[in-house]
Amino acid sequence: MKATIVTIGDEILIGQIIDTNSGFIAQSLDKIGIEINEMISISDDKQHILNTFAQLQNKVDLVIITGGLGPTKDDITKHTFCEYFGDHLVVNEEVLAHVTQMIEGFYKRPITQLNKDQALVPSQCTILKNENGTAPGMWMKKEETVFISLPGVPYEMKGIVTNEIIPKIVKEYKRPYIIHKTILTYGEGESKLAERIEDWENNLPQFIKLAYLPNPGRVRLRLSARGTDKAVLENAIEENVVSLTKIISDVIVGFDDDETIEVVIGRLLKQQKMTISTAESCTGGKIAQVLTSVSGASKYFKGSVVSYATDIKIDVLGIDEALIKEYSVVSEAVVRQMAINIKNIMKTDYSIATTGNAGPSKGDSPAEIGTVFIALATPTEVMVHEYNFGQPRDKVIDRAVNKSLEILQKEILKNLS
Repeated sequence: MKATIVTIGDEILIGQIIDTNSGFIAQSLDKIGIEINEMISISDDKQHILNTFAQLQNKVDLVIITGGLGPTKDDITKHTFCEYFGDHLVVNEEVLAHVTQMIEGFYKRPITQLNKDQALVPSQCTILKNENGTAPGMWMKKEETVFISLPGVPYEMKGIVTNEIIPKIVKEYKRPYIIHKTILTYGEGESKLAERIEDWENNLPQFIKLAYLPNPGRVRLRLSARGTDKAVLENAIEENVVSLTKIISDVIVGFDDDETIEVVIGRLLKQQKMTISTAESCTGGKIAQVLTSVSGASKYFKGSVVSYATDIKIDVLGIDEALIKEYSVVSEAVVRQMAINIKNIMKTDYSIATTGNAGPSKGDSPAEIGTVFIALATPTEVMVHEYNFGQPRDKVIDRAVNKSLEILQKEILKNLS
């Protein structure tokens, strides 16, 4: 089965909001073996929507549309559906009861005609219940293509996809299996990594595809297998992951998207009943943000000081002003003291500190733009690493964050052995 995802909304086209719906829908469909043919964003224009439907008709099995189902006049998807399918709107009593309960029972306010109009749906459609909002999803088929319309509000869309669409597709359609395995690597660039695994990659079975997904300082390797025998696919993926691990075990930090380096670090710290803190300058709190993005991080993450300004390094972190004057804020001496002091302030087993010139211009230091110092304090020592991550600014910050996590993870593992 093949699907196209269509997002409707001028706010997406002008960059006012970021389309996150397509990614969630794509992942959900991929898990049940449906191939995403393309993703399209179009304007809130009836003729544009009709033209898009006509272009996709019988070219894909599923067209999933998000947006344009609200109660206001600029939400035109229902009316456009009716025109495309030669249908008309009717009141769905079940939807009306749900809308009434939500407005009067949950929000505790009188229901308006605009609210009631949410229960107007094409007479031929199959209703997809929206437990989190008032606009129901709609499922309609024309010739060989199913058109599914969903609200654009992310949490409403996710509920309908998870609870209504995926179960319905699984029940009604026979699909191939798609198996993915993601290997997370840190510390080696895409081209160097490709050189190391070239022979392994050349010997992959034809039904397994390899994709390189690079970010500054890290590369994800995604293996994808597609076929009709799930056991064969899983065994082939596992065998090739084992052989790959033997080649690049020094840079692999985890597997699959839910096994990120921050998840691995959190698990290792919890196993050892150890804690960590951060003192960040050029990374602006991003290391702390990544570490605390993991559920249960409070068990090992104590806190952070974002000492972006020089006076905060002095007044809050207690860095000796004479040390800063002698070496500058972007220096090995200062970042070392930052790591030591935050470790003592927070009373943690580990600490990470960063300082640098991310650019585009120099701050309170003569250090070259792109220069970053990373310090890691462990239970027994403090180590400092100096890098020049070049430009632009965002790349410097991202690479500094990823390198800090890489250094931390490897040091924790070393202390385990």
